[in-house]
Amino acid sequence: MRVMAFDYGTKRIGIAVTDPLQMIANGLDTIHPLQIIDYLKKYLQTEQVERFVVGDPKQMDGTPSQSAQHVRGFVNLLAKNFPEIHVEMLDERFTSKMASAVILQSGINKKARQNKALVDNISATILLQSWLERKAFM
Repeated sequence: MRVMAFDYGTKRIGIAVTDPLQMIANGLDTIHPLQIIDYLKKYLQTEQVERFVVGDPKQMDGTPSQSAQHVRGFVNLLAKNFPEIHVEMLDERFTSKMASAVILQSGINKKARQNKALVDNISATILLQSWLERKAFM
């Protein structure tokens, strides 16, 4: 079964998913928050997902960031709509900066680098890859 990760934002949600063996994280999509439940219901008709990993926004000192309340609402929405799927939160500090660095190093043009949906998608992928690496050491 797959694991799915979300980089939640009030304008966009970056989504990444593992392969069925949970070895590799891949960017899947970027969706508007109002469309996420319908999107997931459709996705779950064809794919099995055992866990959702949601980025936990924190300040540098470890305290919740301003967007934490929105993320908690999203986590509650996931739990309500998909009670059979475990929801786990994972510290997402630096994922957006890491995603921007990956995009810059990829050599794509400036206009494509400014695509915030791409940053969100890569951030979700980095978050999920971090979860996979952490799981490997448990």
